[in-house]
Amino acid sequence: MKGDLLMTEQHKQQEYRGLGGRRVVMTGSGMITSLGFDSETNWSAIIAGQCGITELDGIELEGQEVHVGAQVRAFEPMKYMDRREARRMDRYCQFAVAAAVEAMAKSGLKMEHYGADRVGTIIGSGVGGLETLAVEFAKLHERGPARISPLFIPMMISNMAAGKVSMIYGTRGANYCVTTACASGTHAIGEAFRAIKYGHLDACIAGGAEAPITPIALAGFNNMTALTKESDPNQASVPFDARRNGFVIAEGAGIVVLEELESAVARGADIICEISGYGATADAYHITSPDPEGQGAAEAMRLAMAEAGLRPEDIGYINAHGTSTPLNDKYETIAIHNAFGDSAANVAVSSTKSMTGHLLGAAGAVEAIYTGLALRHGLIPPTINLLQPDPDCDLDYVPGKARKADIKAALSNSLGFGGHNGTLCLRKWEGKR
Repeated sequence: MKGDLLMTEQHKQQEYRGLGGRRVVMTGSGMITSLGFDSETNWSAIIAGQCGITELDGIELEGQEVHVGAQVRAFEPMKYMDRREARRMDRYCQFAVAAAVEAMAKSGLKMEHYGADRVGTIIGSGVGGLETLAVEFAKLHERGPARISPLFIPMMISNMAAGKVSMIYGTRGANYCVTTACASGTHAIGEAFRAIKYGHLDACIAGGAEAPITPIALAGFNNMTALTKESDPNQASVPFDARRNGFVIAEGAGIVVLEELESAVARGADIICEISGYGATADAYHITSPDPEGQGAAEAMRLAMAEAGLRPEDIGYINAHGTSTPLNDKYETIAIHNAFGDSAANVAVSSTKSMTGHLLGAAGAVEAIYTGLALRHGLIPPTINLLQPDPDCDLDYVPGKARKADIKAALSNSLGFGGHNGTLCLRKWEGKR
């Protein structure tokens, strides 16, 4: 009760005027998903309502009950790195590097713009090198400990994506990995935003990467009843629909370049959007289920809006966590009602996971990019496959088709196992200083 009263008082003190500090903008984005290998291709596919979910192939499925996923097919790591380096990286790390190559190229950021010590790298991952772990574990039991690769540990650990990207670009500022399950990418971008806002960095490469589509992950998620057993890829991810019965596992990466506004403008950077608020909270409730009352998720949204100096009625769009699981979609809807009050009826909400599947620790970063592009282009991504609305999910989920809307501000939500909640508040960039 004391904590609740303190948080309420903080909100009153802020009066939604926003907190101090420098302004932060997104100047580059890079994406690797089942829908494509760059931001433009991904954006076009999302706005067209294209589904990137297919039948799984290329992995052992004997005895598995799950047969669909959002795989990144025909990915060629040597387009982004040399063969020797690629062989020393887990697939999740290759995705991170590939997305960072696009993000950095688009931003035009060079170390001489700020000095390498003022540029950071913060990249999240929920599980890191799971494919490497599975391969080396099999070697241990089949061929003995002497056959384990000396690169096993550096390939497996979740922080290596941040480490590798830092080595490639020579960033010497804060360099670390955020691991908060499905909220990892959102928290990584949020922490980068704060580091720039309060002067610890001038720029940062941030985001998330994941490559979890392995037999052991399929079995583990399935046995906890988290994954859908739907066999039709086009009906597998159905957020907010009464038929939903589990999420669709996915892989890929989303990386952004964030910079301090004045310096980005001075060097002529092409600004995608402004990051203006960040909320991070805990449910303190259950290892996998969100809080049924949505308190933690609602508070993350309130904090993000308060830091941005915005009220609920100022928000035109929410990119929901929207996993297509029975509990998440219902409880996230409750959280939006709690955070927005009467304004919940007027805000557009959609789940791009209906098309990308769930990229776990990379999801929040990918979805933050989609949200920034929605602001830039005045188009709200749809929730596809929403055919049988659930009475418990009673918001405007933009079903079926993208919607034109001149939105000025938006939220991107992520909720992770362990009760980790993260929300980013983004503003449309209109050239104002």
